[in-house]
Amino acid sequence: MISEQDIARVRSFNRLVTRQVGALNDRYLGHRPLGECRVLFEIGAAGATPREIRIRLGLDSGYLSRMLRALQRDGLVEAEPDPADRRTKRLRLTATGEAEAKELDRISDELAASALAPLSEAQRERLLRAQSEVRRLLALSMVTIEREDPEAPGARWCLQHYFAELGERFGLDPARTLPAEGEDLTFLLARLSGQPAGCGVLKTLAPGTGEIMRMWVDRPHRGLGIAARLLDALEARAAELGHAAVRLYTNGALEEAQALYRARGYAEIGRYNDDPYAERWFEKRL
Repeated sequence: MISEQDIARVRSFNRLVTRQVGALNDRYLGHRPLGECRVLFEIGAAGATPREIRIRLGLDSGYLSRMLRALQRDGLVEAEPDPADRRTKRLRLTATGEAEAKELDRISDELAASALAPLSEAQRERLLRAQSEVRRLLALSMVTIEREDPEAPGARWCLQHYFAELGERFGLDPARTLPAEGEDLTFLLARLSGQPAGCGVLKTLAPGTGEIMRMWVDRPHRGLGIAARLLDALEARAAELGHAAVRLYTNGALEEAQALYRARGYAEIGRYNDDPYAERWFEKRL
């Protein structure tokens, strides 16, 4: 039960933060609306697609379109065909946009420094630790994990990016890796503010044993505990199906994944499949 006092404390905190960052001004940091500044930041030096920005910021497509038109009208952003998907556009900063973004970064750094300057070294460390914890917990409060049809758009988006990233990291070919299929397949989709943020699959490997596959979290949302929540949800589903254990495998290049599995009680075992990209195999008793 959430008390009225707790709700009042959260609202008070929100008011303080919006004032401190200057979100109430019609021109953030003296330049342009806060939303447009955040879009410039998300496009950055690497560029981004409109879909990527919507996912990262949790924006309505119509609202984002209006902001992009304003940024393009002011000569800060340009769009070009996306080499990875000709059906969409890749947004990039113009020379003017890069200069604007650098100036916003400079002023933002000054604003952050001004918040730390009046504090002692010990107070600064307390504030920074508290901010890290608040960021993590607030992000987790916006995460939902639900079963999804593997053919649904959000699921297909996650799998597309899963295969693309692993292709970059160790050359995974979707046509050669073992498929995630089966009659009792469970596909879980993690969403952050309603947008796809990660996924995981559970299938029956053998009577009493489930197998976890396709564990992945989008890069912008890593470090928030989403992978651990996905793993917990997949294990809970395995227990519902009567499995006494779950197994999984991964590539040796994915050291962060191996660290997660070990931290969550998985023990390394011998090879149990012939996936050409598998180099580490794990099991956990439920």
